[in-house]
Formats: sequence, C-alpha cells, structure tokens
Amino acid sequence: MKNTIRVIVFILVIGAMLFATQGLWEGWLLGSISIFFTISVVFIAFLISLENRHPTRTLTWLVVLGSFPVLGFFFYLIFGRNVRKRRLFQRKALLDKEVLEEVEGTREYTEQDMRLLDESKKGIFQLSQNIGRSPISFDTETVVLTNGNQTFTRILEEISKAKHHIHFEYYIVRDDEIGSQIKDLLIEKAKSGVQVRFLFDAVGSFQLGSKYIKELRAAGVEIVSFSPVRVPVFNNKINFRNHRKIIVVDGDVGFVGGLNIGDEYLGRDEYFGFWRDTHLYVRGEAVRTLQLIFLQDWYYATDESLLTPSYLTPALPNENGKKYGGVQMIAGGPDQEWEVIKSLYFSMITSARKSIWIASPYFVPDDDIFTALKVAALSGLDVRLLVPKRPDKRIVYYASRSYFPEMMEAGVKIFQYEKGFLHSKVVVVDEQVASIGTANMDMRSFHLNFEVNAFLYNTESVQTLVDDYEQDLHDAKPIAKEVFANRPFYQKVFESLARLASPLL
Repeated sequence: MKNTIRVIVFILVIGAMLFATQGLWEGWLLGSISIFFTISVVFIAFLISLENRHPTRTLTWLVVLGSFPVLGFFFYLIFGRNVRKRRLFQRKALLDKEVLEEVEGTREYTEQDMRLLDESKKGIFQLSQNIGRSPISFDTETVVLTNGNQTFTRILEEISKAKHHIHFEYYIVRDDEIGSQIKDLLIEKAKSGVQVRFLFDAVGSFQLGSKYIKELRAAGVEIVSFSPVRVPVFNNKINFRNHRKIIVVDGDVGFVGGLNIGDEYLGRDEYFGFWRDTHLYVRGEAVRTLQLIFLQDWYYATDESLLTPSYLTPALPNENGKKYGGVQMIAGGPDQEWEVIKSLYFSMITSARKSIWIASPYFVPDDDIFTALKVAALSGLDVRLLVPKRPDKRIVYYASRSYFPEMMEAGVKIFQYEKGFLHSKVVVVDEQVASIGTANMDMRSFHLNFEVNAFLYNTESVQTLVDDYEQDLHDAKPIAKEVFANRPFYQKVFESLARLASPLL
C-alpha cells in the first residue's frame, strides 16, 4: 500500500511539473494532461494486477480505468486503493480480539443448552465460535420490534429509565422530529448525571448539523464521529464505514437492527411512504457483547478505554430459569481476518434442510452466496427473496435485478414489497435459525462496512420473524419469470451496466 501511494504521489508530481512547464501553451497543456492520466491509468492498472485481488474485482477496476480514464483515476484514489483492510485496522483488530478473549473467556455449554440446536445447525454455531469469537447465550431475552413506531417507542422508554450510562452508535442520525426527540431526552439524562456517549459515522451522518452536536456537547454528552473525512483523496479509510446501529442502556438492555435515527424510518418521507423495517430488543447476558463492540469502537475513535466493571457488569441472573434459546451478537468488519457475517450467511444457507427466507433492501451477492442460493433452490428447498419494488439507490437496485433471471431459473421465488420501502435485513433458515441486524445481503456489508448482527437459535423471536415475513408477503407481489424476461430492453442494459459495478458496491 505504501508503494502504491508513493507511485501515485510520484505521478502527481510529474503531472504538476508538466503543467507548470507546458501550461503556457494550450496544446502542450492538453497534451500534458493526457499523458499524465494515461501514465496514471497504466501504473494503477499494473498495481491492481499485482495486488492479487479477486479476478472479478480486478477486471472491474480495469474496465473502469479503461472506460473512464480521468473519472476512474479519481474514483480509484478515493475508493479503490487496496483493501488491505487488516493493515488499515490492524491495531483495532488485535485489541478487539484480546478484549473479547480476556473479558468473555472460554465458554462451556451444557448438554441441555446444546439440545436447543438442531444437529444440522451445530456447524453454524461452531463456525461462529471460531471466527466470530463471541459467546452464545441461552439466558437472554429478545423481542422483535416491527417497524419504527414499536422501535422508537421502546428505545425512548428504555433511555428514560437509564441510571448510569447510555451508549449510542449509529450510521445515520438526522436532525428532524425523531432525531430532536432523542436528542432532547439524551440532554435531559446527561444533565441528571447519566453518562451519555454518542458515536456516529462521519459519512452516513454527513448532513448532521453542528448545532445538533453542540447542543448535546453543551449538556455533557460525549459525541464523536467515526473515521472523519478530512482529505478525501488521500484518506484510505473513506470507503470503510461504520454501519452499526447499537444502543446499550446501563449494560442490561440493548438494541440492534436496521433502523437509523430519522423520520423516514417512521414512514414520514413523502417519496417512500410506509417504511418496513425490523429491530431487536435485547435484555440479559448477550448485551455484554454489544457493550464490548461499542466500547472497542469508542476506543478506536477516541483512544479512551472504558473496559471497567462500571460498563462490563455481570450478566443479569436468570430469575425464572427459563431458557430463551440461543442468542449471539456477531460483529463483522474490515478489521477482521475472515468475512464473518458473509461466512455465517453462507453456513446458514448450506445448512438449510427445508427453507431459506431472505429480506434485504440491497441484494448484490458475491459468487459464493449467489451459487449457494441457486444450489439450494435446485435441491428443492423453499428459497424466497423479498426486496423493495421502489429503489432508493438506483445503481444498487438495477444491479440487484441483474441477478434475478438466474435465481428464478434455479427456482428461487422473488417477491417485490409494494406497501412502501423495505429496509429489513433478515435471514431465516428452516424456521429455526435467524439473523437480524445491520448487514445487507450485499458486497459492501460483506467486505467493507463495520456491521453487527444478532444470530438467533430456536428463540421465540425466530417465530416472530417468520410470522412477520409471511405478513410481508401479503404486501408483496411475486415476480413472474416470463413477465420479467419481457421487461424493456433499456432496463436490461441498465442492469448489465450496474452488474459490472457490483464488486465496487
């Protein structure tokens, strides 16, 4: 990576020299710029080839550079410099691993616990232990929160009860009605002595005004941005965003799921109308893992370590002895050796014996997931994909649709949600195991973003997700293979072009 940067800087210097010496003559100027970008594209193409990326990604970048030399050059500087992700976040990765091992230790599971897992699903559990490094809890209560009203009502209720601390971590925060309501409550709690920490992503929340932040800080809330963008062209980390949505209250209660903070998540956006989303309320032992994920992200952003008993409280006692099923919080991100959430999705799909139900607003799978879904459908399993009919990101929308013909040919049933915008990120396998969280079924969530998902094994919440999915199908229409094949030619062209960009999305 350092050599890549040196070469790029060298090219820029040569370009500046050419500009300075030849800029007096228009012909020479245009010629110099042309030579500069030609040399740049050749060097970058050579370096990309040497980086041993996946062939599909390598070819995609070569096409971009060859087709759009000038635009492709700047796009590469911002988004393309390799993904030597672990080098960029190596310090964070080592600290996260050490903390999880030290705090969580080695967990032993009883025979009674393991009986809650179907034999075919124990492979998922073993994989999550090996690469996710977080324990599975059989003493954690979870409640599925369907859509914005349930979610924000419960969040505001729990925040108002806070006695010691409130930890917020969000990708998008808006200064609108619900954003102001949450801000005012956080200010109230901070003034009453509750320690409030607020971490937001610098790119996802780029529209968040300074007034909002200043008001929180003035009340004593510690609010910081994750990976701020100062000089975009030379910022290696601009493409790696914190897409997590985490709330922890007093170490006992937590929230994770698909909803950011904004009025659109309550269905108040005129374009999208009704907003279909899913969040999860968590109480008990598994909240400790959510807390650790937040504390390590906070340390990365601030250099402030908070790994103290005040924040890592003992798990709540299981007062009635009830077994809730398995609950596991898994963090994924560019700081990890393995593509954790993608690998777990793959394991869930390949473990299926009856059904695979997926809801995702953005469906841009890599080759592994794409093949696994097709093979599952060809094997006679009930494979369903629920996606929004109305797009919010058109290039991703058309890229998603480019995968539909092969999926339907294999027997995958694809449904378009028509009641509003679908933003739920849910995977349910055999009505036994489910994932709910922040990760989409796309390459950005698999390879670039910091994400967090809850994996549920035979909990009551899995049944709620099944019921909600069946209800969503009533508000959706299946895509008929024959009808889709006759879509307008221009749409097919858009889909093909967007598909080429899939490895970059």
